[in-house]
Amino acid sequence: MIEPNKDSSKTSSESSSKIISQEGSETVKKGPLSFLSGAISSIFFSWLCFSLSKKVIVYFALHSPQYSSQIAQSISSAIKTLAIGMCFLATFTFAFIGLGLTIVFIRSLFTVRSPRDD
Repeated sequence: MIEPNKDSSKTSSESSSKIISQEGSETVKKGPLSFLSGAISSIFFSWLCFSLSKKVIVYFALHSPQYSSQIAQSISSAIKTLAIGMCFLATFTFAFIGLGLTIVFIRSLFTVRSPRDD
């Protein structure tokens, strides 16, 4: 004998606002406010990383190491390049995430949703 589903008493608005993932747990759909807050925080982190990148460049420009050994000079140049590269990688990663979330936020404002019953 098949038993009826115990969750059938849920209204359509409750079931439409949640998505059941493959693991079986329920997750809530993200709304425009979530996209906006993510975009603002990501752009803020991008701005912080950009200011850090500028400071790293100024520091390395003013404090150029002078070593007598060619190997030591080569290693210091590689570390300087890695430090500057990681700073700018973080800057552009946060910037593109912020840009993408801004686009998703704008797109979510224009999507048509079915009216919910409260």
